[in-house]
Amino acid sequence: MPPILEVHDLVKTYGETLAVKGLCFSIAEGEIFGLLGPNGAGKTTTLSILSTLFPPTSGDAIIGGFSVVKQADQVRRLIGIVPQEIALYEDLSARENLVFWGQMYGLAGKELRQRVNAVLAQTGLQEKAHHRVRTLSGGMKRRLNIGVGLLHRPRMLFMDEPTVGIDPQSRRAILDTVKELNRQGMTILYTTHYMEEAQELAHRVGIIDHGELIALGTQAELVRQVGELQTLRLQFEEDQSVGALAEPFTRLPGVVRVKAEDHSLALLGESAEKMLPPAVQLCGEVGLRLRTVQIQEPNLEALFLHLTGRALRD
Repeated sequence: MPPILEVHDLVKTYGETLAVKGLCFSIAEGEIFGLLGPNGAGKTTTLSILSTLFPPTSGDAIIGGFSVVKQADQVRRLIGIVPQEIALYEDLSARENLVFWGQMYGLAGKELRQRVNAVLAQTGLQEKAHHRVRTLSGGMKRRLNIGVGLLHRPRMLFMDEPTVGIDPQSRRAILDTVKELNRQGMTILYTTHYMEEAQELAHRVGIIDHGELIALGTQAELVRQVGELQTLRLQFEEDQSVGALAEPFTRLPGVVRVKAEDHSLALLGESAEKMLPPAVQLCGEVGLRLRTVQIQEPNLEALFLHLTGRALRD
């Protein structure tokens, strides 16, 4: 069976800014594909092109056999979109929003009523159906935003950072919804800068940075790229900024990379336990007061740090 989505040398420029650099990847039917990268990496631009919101500078993508460049109308019938920004009318109720957007998709009559009721149930918003959107919590708005993208039963759903700015309980509900949609057969392209979301949801992950796909594969395949490298994370008191004090840590035995953040250091190396004693000693020598120490096994964040020299949240 051919992939439901094939991306071929996708490029997008804005003046002299190269936002997307020759992306190539494919997604199989029934897969959750995670596009993981920091803010500004090119995730939203990529989804905007795939959603036919604007054309690429060069290259193309094929969705369900149709070109996003030449057959945009056919592509739009196959996809659902959950944008990063809430796309709802605040003065309308949850049900009224779904009815409006369902009509935009061409639904009417009995079919529209059935789909609205089904989506309200699917997103757990039946009891809030007649509440105006402005009275809903951020998490409820996010769930309703997802519901809009499901109204026309798309073959593939694009989700752009759907958990940004919501509470942990709402985030949990959205992640569970994504997994349930996939269990029902939905193909999902999910962008995020949260490593733990990609690790939980995605069958395969593409890591994007500065508009370029720098790694692609299953989680096991990607983690193998850093071998047995572990991360030793040193957290300091909040009144201390690491800054230039990070440089001596790069010379410690066994350290491959060092990343300084506001009040912490991430040391990547073969053995966190062996790096720990000299690292603690050096903290005392340079005047850094340790608050917590954490050892992390190889993961997607360690791979990103290894490939780019910086953390995902940068």
